[in-house]
Order: sequence, then structure tokens, then C-alpha cells
Amino acid sequence: MEQLIETIVKPLVDYPADVRVDKEEQNHRVAYKLSVNPEDIGKVIGKQGRVAKAIRTIVYSAAGSHQGKKIYLDIVD
Repeated sequence: MEQLIETIVKPLVDYPADVRVDKEEQNHRVAYKLSVNPEDIGKVIGKQGRVAKAIRTIVYSAAGSHQGKKIYLDIVD
């Protein structure tokens, strides 16, 4: 899943080398923390959050049930 997120985000940003995805797994949830260069945060979020919502939709769809765990994608600054 980390590779999918990176594949989606890297073409959107000016500093693809700064894209990092960390995974935090708990009992009933898996949280992916996406961090990008501060100059690229607006490009990843998009106007009114449209790009972020689209990325989340793709990630959630690709995850499917994921062993009964809820998947979250957080964009951190």
C-alpha cells in the first residue's frame, strides 16, 4: 500500500524525493502517514481537499477489507 501511495503522489509534487509514507498498525486500524515537502502540501491537498479526497478514495478501494482493519490516510505537515 505504501508503494501505491507513493506512485500516486510523486508525480504531483515538485520534490518527489521528499515523499515519505509511514505505516502505523493497531488492533482495528491501519494508518498511513503521508509526508511531503512543505512547499508541496497544497498540491497534495488540492483545492477544497479534492486531490486528497481522490487519493484516499483510491487507497481505500485498493485496500478492500484488509483483514478486517479500517484503513486511514493522514497527510501530515
